[in-house]
Amino acid sequence: MSLARHPLLPLLGLPALLGAEMLAALSIGRYPLPVDDILRLLGAALGWRPLPPEEFEVLYNLVVRIRLPRVLAAVLVGAALASSGAAFQAVFRNPLVSPGLLGVLAGAAFGAALGILLSLDWLQVQALAFAMGVAAVAIGVGIATLFGGGAIVMLVLGGIVSAALFSSLLSMVKYVADPYNQLPAIVYWLMGSLAVADLTQVGSLALPIGGGVLLLSALGRALDALSMGDDEARTLGVPVRAVRYTVIAAATLVSALTVSLAGMIGWVG
Repeated sequence: MSLARHPLLPLLGLPALLGAEMLAALSIGRYPLPVDDILRLLGAALGWRPLPPEEFEVLYNLVVRIRLPRVLAAVLVGAALASSGAAFQAVFRNPLVSPGLLGVLAGAAFGAALGILLSLDWLQVQALAFAMGVAAVAIGVGIATLFGGGAIVMLVLGGIVSAALFSSLLSMVKYVADPYNQLPAIVYWLMGSLAVADLTQVGSLALPIGGGVLLLSALGRALDALSMGDDEARTLGVPVRAVRYTVIAAATLVSALTVSLAGMIGWVG
């Protein structure tokens, strides 16, 4: 077997590529920072080679307090959207499906806009965005269960209805918001940004997002079977209904947490 086709190559190469990209992201910004300075800061933090206190403080503030949280948040957001999007594509057997199919993005957008309208602090805005994202999916799934027994077509239609409802509510919030302060804040949040991420937020969301991503990864074989059709999956011993709703719950969790952290991030998969 050639090295280019070795099964361990992606497992080793992709994490190395991610690490290199994270290192490059730490060095890029309004104030460019050589990679050598980042490595010197790491060495000083580990006690290998001390830096002058003034230089250490400047590098620490720039790298650890400002750029590192945004880079880690970007990794979390990317992992969450990729996992949830791929899982939804398998569940709905459609390569064009996105994580917002069941209304989680519309619900989270309304929740954040409502929090800004009520002048809540940023943590409360994020919590409300998460809660409304979950509520939107619950409404969509409830409609599908009530009127169609949870069939895939009814799940899609339920998601469309839920997304339309929360999009209308978002429009109402934007209509009544103060056009000088609140409306610009709502529009800015809807654009999506990692600027408000800090280490506390990233640390608190890493466990639930990581858990959801690991759960979706563990269901990979079942999703492969499910992507061939319900009957084929049942023949292979897959509990179709349980897997489908477990995937919907996990993908909704990580998608809602992602939106609450970074706002509306576009997804193409």
